[in-house]
Amino acid sequence: MVIISGKDISKTYGTDIIFEDVCFGVEKGDRVGIVGANGTGKSTLLGIIAGDIEASSGDLYIRNGFNIGYLRQQNHFEGSGTVLEEAEKSFTYLAEMERKLERLQLAISDHESSSFDRDLEEYTRLMEEYEHKGGFTYKSELGAMLTHMGFDEEARQKKIGQLSGGERTRLALSCMLLSKPDVLMLDEPTNHLDLHMLEWLETYLDGYKGTLMVVSHDRYFLDRITNRIFDLGSGTLEAYTGNYSEFLVKREERLEAMRREYEKQQAEIARQEDMIRRFRQHGTEHLAKRAASREKRLAMIELKEKPKIRNDKMKLSFEAEYKSGGEVLEAEDLSKSYGSRKLFDHAGLMIRKGERVCIIGDNGIGKTTLLRILMGLEKPDDGYLRIGYNVDFGYYDQGQLLLDENETVLGEMKNAYHLYTDTEMRSLLGRFLFTGDDVFKHVRDLSGGEKAKLSLLKLMLSGANTLILDEPTNHLDIESKEIVEEALLEFSGTLLIVSHDRYLLNTIPDRILELTEHGLVEYKGKFDYYLEKTGRLKTQDEEADQKPAGRAGRSEAEELELTRKLVKDSEAERQAKKQNEAEQRRKQRRAESVEQRIHEIEAEIADIQDLMMLPENASDVSWMQENSSKMASLEEEVTALYDEWMELQ
Repeated sequence: MVIISGKDISKTYGTDIIFEDVCFGVEKGDRVGIVGANGTGKSTLLGIIAGDIEASSGDLYIRNGFNIGYLRQQNHFEGSGTVLEEAEKSFTYLAEMERKLERLQLAISDHESSSFDRDLEEYTRLMEEYEHKGGFTYKSELGAMLTHMGFDEEARQKKIGQLSGGERTRLALSCMLLSKPDVLMLDEPTNHLDLHMLEWLETYLDGYKGTLMVVSHDRYFLDRITNRIFDLGSGTLEAYTGNYSEFLVKREERLEAMRREYEKQQAEIARQEDMIRRFRQHGTEHLAKRAASREKRLAMIELKEKPKIRNDKMKLSFEAEYKSGGEVLEAEDLSKSYGSRKLFDHAGLMIRKGERVCIIGDNGIGKTTLLRILMGLEKPDDGYLRIGYNVDFGYYDQGQLLLDENETVLGEMKNAYHLYTDTEMRSLLGRFLFTGDDVFKHVRDLSGGEKAKLSLLKLMLSGANTLILDEPTNHLDIESKEIVEEALLEFSGTLLIVSHDRYLLNTIPDRILELTEHGLVEYKGKFDYYLEKTGRLKTQDEEADQKPAGRAGRSEAEELELTRKLVKDSEAERQAKKQNEAEQRRKQRRAESVEQRIHEIEAEIADIQDLMMLPENASDVSWMQENSSKMASLEEEVTALYDEWMELQ
């Protein structure tokens, strides 16, 4: 059952076309992932469906009776209450029922009341409804949700105005999930979630019974929770079945098929144009009509679009200007607290030249603080730190706080690397997709993805031999993430990365360090090894057990009968297909034979025409009559062959 559909939906801002004439349908129970490069209109499409944004043209249909919950990237809360008060608004209807139940309970306590029977009946009905809607469990459900989203008892009393951007996103996600809408629309829900939160969210969504539409650049997340993919790009939308990994294969197959079809059509057009030219060469009225008819049909062909190959990819590479010593970093018993709040203690590590190390840990545990301590930007409360010989740090901060918000893109780069000319710097910015007037944008006006690319360019030019990266793939689209990962893999220096990007964690590190309150725990492998060692890696059987059964409700006999019918239908289709293919092969062989004979006759006619031009033959009346008759016979034969060839086509 289709519950959301769009027909010829377009969105433009002035002369900028975001997307044009996109069509899609979402069925009840679908789990749709929306992907595409930054700026292709993923959030805009969700906004149109949610009613936040008006489409420039097109028709949108949403089936009556289905309520939509929409998690925006930027979440605004009305009022100035606490986290707990905001979350409790998701259950306002239950709180109202509780008040009604209290009033009815008070009323029926008076047994002599004239409305006793009516009040008792209403109380019983309302109590059943209250229980059915989770009235006895919602408070524990609310508490568990807030705990999973990183809000402990103390954090639940924080005022909304005191929350960080990440905390606001997690609170908005909590409220959305608690409200249990029929359709969940989530825009980058994995931003600001640590690994434990991500794992919990995926488990929660596995059990979610409604319809899901999600914009995400988290490839691991998309693989786990989607069964359809909407690919937005070049102003169009293409729908695929399967999760993200399946989509990548199917998109490649589709583009390859489109390329073959395009080349096949171009070859056929060239062939038909050659035939039209040859029809006209014969000069007969019959073939001239054939040529004109063929030209009309050729003009009516719907030309296939040549598959577009995107060349606008960020070009990133890291090179160290000089090598560091063998031991890059050594730390023992590092600890850090802010007032009474302890982040971690007894943290120790040793990093050697060329190692690729990733740090993971819960939100708020102090991962960013630890990086800053290791670079000497902050002092630990206790502990020992030694930086090795010739170590040159390059730092990528996840908040892009090292960028000057008041500078232009070009000015920011020139301030950092003033020896480059404007032309050289604009060329480098072009590698990161800052073209034309983009270089004159102010940093404050850039999107999160654009700021990330600007920071990566500054890091690339630094020539550092030890890169310290704090969430380097945040805000980047999937294609840019893969480019970053490839550049990091090719870097010959040392890497220390904080990340919750599970694809990166399964690609980059030689080892993973998990930061806890009591120090760093080492896992000598990638993310799957970490999951295995911590007992959180699910087997294929466990994954299969979580998938909903596709044939629920059928008996064994019904399944057997259905299987027999499918086999019978399949055999009939196979035979029909076999006969059709045999007939097509026969026609193809005959067409090739006819075409070969046409070439032979046309060559023979051309030879006769050449001989007729010779003076000795032109004066031989008998010879000319004989060969003119022969050429007329050949023209008649070739005309008939062309008719047969056309029918075979």
